[in-house]
Amino acid sequence: MNIPVWVWLVTIASLTAIICFDFYLVSRNPRHPSLRECTIWVCCYVALAALFGVGVLVLAGPQHGGEFFAGWITEYSLSVDNLFVFVIIMSSFAVPREYRQKVLLIGIVVALLLRGLFIAVGAEAITRFDWLFYVFGAFLLYTAWKLLLHKDDDEDEFKENAVLRSAKKFLPATDEYNGAKLTIRVDGRRLVTPMLIVMIAIGTTDLLFALDSIPAIFGLTREPYLVFTANAFALMGLRQLFFLIGGLLDRLVYLSTGLAVVLGFIGLKLIAETLHHHGVPWAPEVPILVSLGVIIGTLAITTIASLLKVRRDRSRELDEAAASRPDVAEAPAD
Repeated sequence: MNIPVWVWLVTIASLTAIICFDFYLVSRNPRHPSLRECTIWVCCYVALAALFGVGVLVLAGPQHGGEFFAGWITEYSLSVDNLFVFVIIMSSFAVPREYRQKVLLIGIVVALLLRGLFIAVGAEAITRFDWLFYVFGAFLLYTAWKLLLHKDDDEDEFKENAVLRSAKKFLPATDEYNGAKLTIRVDGRRLVTPMLIVMIAIGTTDLLFALDSIPAIFGLTREPYLVFTANAFALMGLRQLFFLIGGLLDRLVYLSTGLAVVLGFIGLKLIAETLHHHGVPWAPEVPILVSLGVIIGTLAITTIASLLKVRRDRSRELDEAAASRPDVAEAPAD
C-alpha cells in the first residue's frame, strides 16, 4: 500500500477527534456507566471498525481488507485478555468507581501513543532486517507456550513494571484520591495523586502487552497503516468493553488457550512465509482468508467452550449442594 501523507494525517485527526469527544463525555459527567450505554458505545466502535475495514476492502482490494480484519480481530481479542489485568490494577489501586472511565481512557491514550512509536520503529526495522520475522515468529511461539502453561494463581496478582516502580519512587504522591485531580498542592508542595499513578500503570502495562500483539499483527500484515489502524480501533472501544464484560471475564476460562492457538498459528505462519520468501520451496504462503478463518474459528470455539464449561460447573455445584442437604423426614400421618 502506498499511503499518501494526507491520508495518514486525516486518519490520525479523525481518531483524535473521536477520542477527544469521548474524553469530553467522560469529564463532563464522571460516573459508572450503565450496561445499555456501554453496549451502544461498543457497538458503535465495532461498526466504525467494520466500516473502515469495508473501505479498505473496496479501495485497496480483498487482500488488504482481509489483513485489516484479521489484524483488528486479533488485537481486539488480545485486548479482551488484557482486561483481566486492568481489573486487577483497578482493584489494587482502589480506584473510585466514578473515576474508572477517566483512568481507562487516559491510560488507553497513553498506550496508543506508545504503540504508535513502537509500530513506527518496528516497521522501519523489518524493512531493513527481514530476518526479524524469524525473531517475531519465535517470540510468538514462546508466548503461545507460556499462555498454555499459564497458572490461574498468577491472575490475582499485579506485578509492577520498571516504569511504574520508578514513577512511584521519584514522584511524591498522596495516599488518598482527591477527586479526579492528578496533582494537588499540600503545604506549598506539589504532589501527585494515586490517579496519575494508576494511569501510568494502565498505559505502561498495555505497552508490555504490545510486545505480544505488535509482532502478531505484523505476522498478518506488513503494512504500517493497517497495523496502526487495527491497533487504534481495538484500543478505542476498550473502555466501554471493560464495563460491559467486566462481569463476564471469569466465564471466558479458555480465552488464554484460544489466544495461545492464534498466536502459535501466526508465529508458524510468519516463519513459514519468511522461509518461502528466502527461497525455501517446501515453506508455504498462507492466504489471508485462511488466517482469518483460523482466527475467527478458534475464538468462536473458545468462547462457546468457555460458556458451556461454566454452565456445566455451575450445574454440578448446584447438584452437589442439593445432595449435601440433609433429608427432611416426613412427619408421620395421624
